[in-house]
Amino acid sequence: MRASRLLSIQMLLETHGRMSAPALARALEVSVRTLHRDIDELTTAGVPVYAERGRAGGFQLMPGWKTTLTGLTPAESEVVFLAGLAGPAADLGLATKVESAQLKLLAALPAPMRGDAQRISSRLHLDPVEWYREPDPVPHLPLAATAVWEGRQLAITYESWTQTGRRTVHPLGLVLKAGIWYLVAARERKVRTWRISSIQEAVLQDKPVLRPKGFDLAAYWRDAVRRFEAGVYTGEALVAATPRGLVELRRINAALALAVARATPPARAGGRSHVRMPIESVPHAAGQLLRLFPEVEALEPPELRQELRRRSTAAARAYRA
Repeated sequence: MRASRLLSIQMLLETHGRMSAPALARALEVSVRTLHRDIDELTTAGVPVYAERGRAGGFQLMPGWKTTLTGLTPAESEVVFLAGLAGPAADLGLATKVESAQLKLLAALPAPMRGDAQRISSRLHLDPVEWYREPDPVPHLPLAATAVWEGRQLAITYESWTQTGRRTVHPLGLVLKAGIWYLVAARERKVRTWRISSIQEAVLQDKPVLRPKGFDLAAYWRDAVRRFEAGVYTGEALVAATPRGLVELRRINAALALAVARATPPARAGGRSHVRMPIESVPHAAGQLLRLFPEVEALEPPELRQELRRRSTAAARAYRA
């Protein structure tokens, strides 16, 4: 544990340059007193760490000094090779760079660890796209990635649900969600999400991105997903489901799987469980439930039962004719 922490201090200083003692202690989740002892141990071992006093002071390494990979564990080297899983890196135009980085990593690793590091890419394959669906065409993804990496503004022609318009955005990050690429970018000081496949044209600008202070991509995405899911489901329905119906409901999406997990068990053997399921709208819920009948029957609200009755009657009339 101590050896791993000492290596982490070297990597943090090499990556971030000068860091204050409190900042290093927070990153390592130790006390400042423990950090000072670790710094003393590093300097005793010959690592050229020096301190600068003052308001902007802190610890840093001597210019030009680099760590080696001798502290990389077999498990850590396997995780690094996850970056080579096919698909996302190629979409971003980084496939060649990932391969080059892996070759350099292999060359730096001790011979006994090379086989273990390569094994993960031959035994684990990532396919993020849903069944029976082709991935979105994303010809402008590499340019969007360049804008993110280089911190440059991007002029895009974007096709939304209501209109197509041209605008200049400040790219902040990229997200791959369920096989779909999204650009997180600011416009008029508001951070928004843009679907990459909806970008019709893109032109890289020379102006730098104005990044919101303290922006955290992962935190933004978690909040955005939570807001989206809360806004999608506007109502609730009560249904009665057989064991087979519960299985079918669970397969529709994660929200219904959670509802099934909270289902009220049947009052008698062979009876049906009651499930309170979130719904987007009455027509949407009717479309979901119609194909599950007779394993799932809607009990409430009355307008949902009425819509199911109307659709089933129309279907019976059409097939009878």
